[in-house]
Amino acid sequence: MVEQVLPLFVRLDSARDSRFTPLHAERPWLSNLQTFNIGVPHRDNDEMHESNATEFEVKSALLDAGFIRMTIFAHFTQRAAGLMSNIRAVFFDVGGVVIKSPLIAISDYERQHNLPDNYLNVQIIRAGSNGAWQRFERGEMGLHDFYDAFGRELSDADSGNPFYSAYCEKRGIECTRLPTAEMKVDGRELFGRMMRSSTYDPLVVEAIRRIRETGQWKVIALTNNFSIPYEAILASPPTSTFSPEEELEFLGWANNGGPGNPALRAMFDDFIDSSAVGKRKPEPEFYLYACQKHGLEPREVVFLDDLGMNLKAAADLGMTTIHVAIGESAAALTKLEEILGIELLDAGGLSAGQSKL
Repeated sequence: MVEQVLPLFVRLDSARDSRFTPLHAERPWLSNLQTFNIGVPHRDNDEMHESNATEFEVKSALLDAGFIRMTIFAHFTQRAAGLMSNIRAVFFDVGGVVIKSPLIAISDYERQHNLPDNYLNVQIIRAGSNGAWQRFERGEMGLHDFYDAFGRELSDADSGNPFYSAYCEKRGIECTRLPTAEMKVDGRELFGRMMRSSTYDPLVVEAIRRIRETGQWKVIALTNNFSIPYEAILASPPTSTFSPEEELEFLGWANNGGPGNPALRAMFDDFIDSSAVGKRKPEPEFYLYACQKHGLEPREVVFLDDLGMNLKAAADLGMTTIHVAIGESAAALTKLEEILGIELLDAGGLSAGQSKL
């Protein structure tokens, strides 16, 4: 069955006026009732296909002293207006979706050190599944080993420059300058900047609250994260060259409970951390682990992430995916509204920096 979105039809019953009138012009409080859309079965050759359709009636509202009654009738399928029977859960990435992107801190580091745009992120990807960043996200490396290996990999201009040149060529970007062999990236400093720059996106925080409030969908964080490294720092004894308290302060983890802190975890029905599971995005096993844990099929999940490779892996498994570009969370949430059929964004929105946490 082909589906489309059509406006609701409104029928007015009144002894004084039975015409269709723009009541919201005189009664602004009615505007919400008259402007939302729902999915309805599509007419094909004047025959209405109504398989799996349900009819509902919104209770009449008394509109004025003349007791004009407005009754809204509509047909909708279970695939529209939040009744998509195949969607049972929403998976959220954390860094870049719930928390503003760490790529912003990487970009700042590149500008400060006169490195080409996106050079470091390209090198992180170049390292592949056995790179320091990837292994750290799976909980396979200790903190100091990670710092050393991370900086060493990113400083390898001999290997990195050809890879970055190919990246620029593929995207039609002019590549006029490349780092020299003398380039040295401080792995600890870069990682610290990425962690300290974490701030919540208030629109996403509010959207998560509204979805959970309905009780209709499971809301799950699926995150490449560092809870296990954080716990390892807490358990480390101080030495003459290392203070756990100072390191947590440096990373911005001293007073908030770390990268998987209780306030963040409490936003979700479950918080699935790569370092605890030993798998990470875009490894298919990580997505499947989350689905199996909650009795879900991938086709029953909507997944939001800021990275294309993570979204592609999810889509290949059958998930519905939404890209959250930097600074464009409202656009992504609008798409999620259309899928779930509930309001996630206010007309005015929240002011920048506001958060429910």
